[in-house]
Amino acid sequence: MTTISSTTSQISPAIERVYHQSNLLGDWKGTSASNHQPVEFKVINIRGNTAQVEYTHNGHTERGLADVNGVTITFGAVTIATRDGSKAAFEFSFGSAKWTAILDKQAAPASDQNKLVGSWSGASSENGHAVAFTVVSVDGRDAQVRYTLDGVTQKGTGTVSKNTVMFDGASITSNDGNSGNVVFRVGHQTFSVPVTKPNTSTSNSSSSVNKLA
Repeated sequence: MTTISSTTSQISPAIERVYHQSNLLGDWKGTSASNHQPVEFKVINIRGNTAQVEYTHNGHTERGLADVNGVTITFGAVTIATRDGSKAAFEFSFGSAKWTAILDKQAAPASDQNKLVGSWSGASSENGHAVAFTVVSVDGRDAQVRYTLDGVTQKGTGTVSKNTVMFDGASITSNDGNSGNVVFRVGHQTFSVPVTKPNTSTSNSSSSVNKLA
């Protein structure tokens, strides 16, 4: 399992849950053990106990919301679970029909990873939270990061999934490499803060924090 290290000595159950769920994020591919047909399962995002997913089999793609329970996602008749974030057990079960597959997480494209490198910052005058998230470097699925929330800094190794870096219960996502969002938890609430790189023309430093849950 990819280890996330930080300067904190304890991780709350809520943060631990978010970290384990982050292992599920990404594009999973493999073949069924019974008929060797290709299977693809994409976990686009996770919000609490709900995940946005895409499931492709027999040339057909289904999209929708799935249920999250720990390190397991259930979408209709299919279930996917992972312990280490690199391989996942997949099962289809409907009536008497049942088959399984082992899926491998696909590496994030280098173009997505490179966009994440840099120093990101944003703040909320409305709720008083200030965030800085620096992605120092990216190597495959590992990223060296420094994360500051309200003046408290942690640093270590985060996990990369496409255009997202996850670290100690927080994540940063950017589609264009100029602006993005940092999602983090404070107590039992999850917030999203718009962030930008210092050299971009648009600043979101005074944007409000959007509470997610």
